[in-house]
Amino acid sequence: MSFRLSLLFFILTNGLFSQVNSIEWEPDYSFNIKDFQGAKTSINEDIDKELVHSGVILDFEFQMSNVEFMFTKNFNSKVNCTFHRDAAVIMASDSLAAKRLMDLVKFDFDLSELYARKIRKELFENKKTFSDATFFQPYFDKMIAERDKISSRVYSETDFGNNPEVLKKEHEAVKSELKAYSDYCKVCKPPKNRNKTN
Repeated sequence: MSFRLSLLFFILTNGLFSQVNSIEWEPDYSFNIKDFQGAKTSINEDIDKELVHSGVILDFEFQMSNVEFMFTKNFNSKVNCTFHRDAAVIMASDSLAAKRLMDLVKFDFDLSELYARKIRKELFENKKTFSDATFFQPYFDKMIAERDKISSRVYSETDFGNNPEVLKKEHEAVKSELKAYSDYCKVCKPPKNRNKTN
């Protein structure tokens, strides 16, 4: 059976997806097949090419005056990690294969939140009073590239989730690192010492 991966991962917000049909990252969210509402989602024994579109979107957006921007240090609430049901697709030959792919998407969702937190930390530590509105781009691009590299490696090393032991080990490492970045959750207030290291 051949496998195909299409990782749907947008850097900027895409207006095609309804905010109502999206899920903000939650640590204990459990996916089910009903979350994958993309038009091609199917579990059918005739499927010989498994497919997954994660539906995970990581974005950074803000709208504020120049004065507000100048004095804003905490951008935690402006960096979002969401799962969009309308963009998420799973095509699998049976429910076991679908569950395996959902486990992979859960890993990817947690990995994306980890990198959302890393982005928030970079923004907090590197935003200066006179930074312009594009100051974030190098940090954002760097973190997205790192995230994508890890995601690709794990998809490959787990054979798209066919090796659950490896996936579990990788997922546990991500969960542990998420805790280390707890000051940078979306609703958290970062520590006053900007140079604090994790």
